[in-house]
Amino acid sequence: MADIAPSQVHSDASHPLHSSNSAGKWFLPLFALVLVCGLGYVAYALARDLTTAVAIPWILLGLALLIALGFEFVNGFHDTANAVATVIYTRSMPAEFAVIWSGFFNFLGVLTSSGAVAFGILALLPVELILQVGSGSGLAMVFALLIAAIVWNLGTWYLGLPSSSSHTLVGSIIGVGLANQFLAPAGTATSGVDWSQATNIGLSLLISPLIGFGLSAVLLLVMKLLVRNKALYAEPKGNQPPPLWIRAILIFTCTGVSFAHGSNDGQKGMGLIMLILIGLVPTAFALNRTPDVNYLEAYKSASAQVETALGKYVKPGVAVTDYKAEVSNAVKNKTWTDATTPALQQYIHQTSAEVAGFPTLEAVPTNLVGNVRNDIYLIGEALKLIDKQKLLPMDAGDLAAVTNYHKAVDNATKFIPLWVKVAVAIALGLGTMVGWKRIVVTVGEKIGKTHLTYGQGAAAEVVAMVTIASADHLGLPVSTTHVLSSGVAGTMAANGSGLQWSTVRNMLMAWVLTLPASIAIAFVLFVIMRQVF
Repeated sequence: MADIAPSQVHSDASHPLHSSNSAGKWFLPLFALVLVCGLGYVAYALARDLTTAVAIPWILLGLALLIALGFEFVNGFHDTANAVATVIYTRSMPAEFAVIWSGFFNFLGVLTSSGAVAFGILALLPVELILQVGSGSGLAMVFALLIAAIVWNLGTWYLGLPSSSSHTLVGSIIGVGLANQFLAPAGTATSGVDWSQATNIGLSLLISPLIGFGLSAVLLLVMKLLVRNKALYAEPKGNQPPPLWIRAILIFTCTGVSFAHGSNDGQKGMGLIMLILIGLVPTAFALNRTPDVNYLEAYKSASAQVETALGKYVKPGVAVTDYKAEVSNAVKNKTWTDATTPALQQYIHQTSAEVAGFPTLEAVPTNLVGNVRNDIYLIGEALKLIDKQKLLPMDAGDLAAVTNYHKAVDNATKFIPLWVKVAVAIALGLGTMVGWKRIVVTVGEKIGKTHLTYGQGAAAEVVAMVTIASADHLGLPVSTTHVLSSGVAGTMAANGSGLQWSTVRNMLMAWVLTLPASIAIAFVLFVIMRQVF
């Protein structure tokens, strides 16, 4: 793969990366202010949450959080550069100001995200590693997948290649799952990768670049039919900004892509940080200690309803000796037997009776928190087999009871504290402001044979913004890099501008190699880490 570095950029002052502006004067002070304020809040909130912890492995916790935030930092300067390439090369915004602007809206996107993507991508991991994330295998999992993702991201960034952080992380998770299965003793029911979930995520990563290419090309052609303003499809003249209305459109789309990227990609770091916190300090983070004040009453009501609903499907004469083992095997193997139904019913009843003995989740004794969390989490994974995979056919009313209880279960175990969002937002936003040039040059100069026009930039970013926001709503991870860079290529093809096939070939190679490379790196690292932890 050829190295595409900023040194290849033209050195003349009229180049969009070299235009002078006042943003550079206050870039470093702003950088320092955000860093100090953000880290101060994160430190305060983390210390407050850790007051309930029994024992804190400070060195291990600090190292794990540093690596997790490092992944988001690299993600910021690797992926988010795509969002600013179009506004920089159309001179809609000065380069440094565009990067600060994008970093800010990445920050906001992370803070307002739902968390659905975070837990969707973690569902790829073997369930026993999640349940035992504080064990040696759990710690090996976290460190292996994070380091593998960072290594591949840094390598492709150094070469200036717009590869996908989402793609990399998924590959790393698959590599860990395969290694976990490989190291398991023969004959054990150790799970590897959740291939049904991997297929859904893989399809979203595979289809999104095709959507970016195709829809961006179509949108540009439609724009040419409906908006017959030649200025929209002309190259920027000198270093003058575009007409105001075009500039407004391009800034709006850059803002939308940045916000959507923060909302989607930022969640991956959140999920990984929650795994670290649950594993290392379970007494503080295993259960959501601050749900709605009426949560326990709603939980008990939903539990009673789902027990009644499941009872309708219990077949006579079916005996269960170990309900927890039966449910665990069903989750690991993604199967449902006649014994699974009464086992799950008993499991829910027992867990609800245990939780109901306390006035709030916060009152659960610290020595029980880990066990209660694992029980509730495992029940939630079993419920997926009913309401997501339909392995137990149920009437609509009974299925509604299952779905309602599933939401209550997820509320207790799948949560993200505000300080985690702030920490990830800072890492992603600051990453955007630091290492953006290499990828910007590739997107702005190396994909098409002609200069990026206003219309091309707007079409590519509108499609990217809508695609990423839609995926976020569905809880699916997509690649900002793949969607936007393929969108730029689509507009070049539709415009007859021609493509620089050497760059396209390198991008395709990075796309094709990312999954197997990250799988291999994570596999090897997990095997090594198992000898350490």
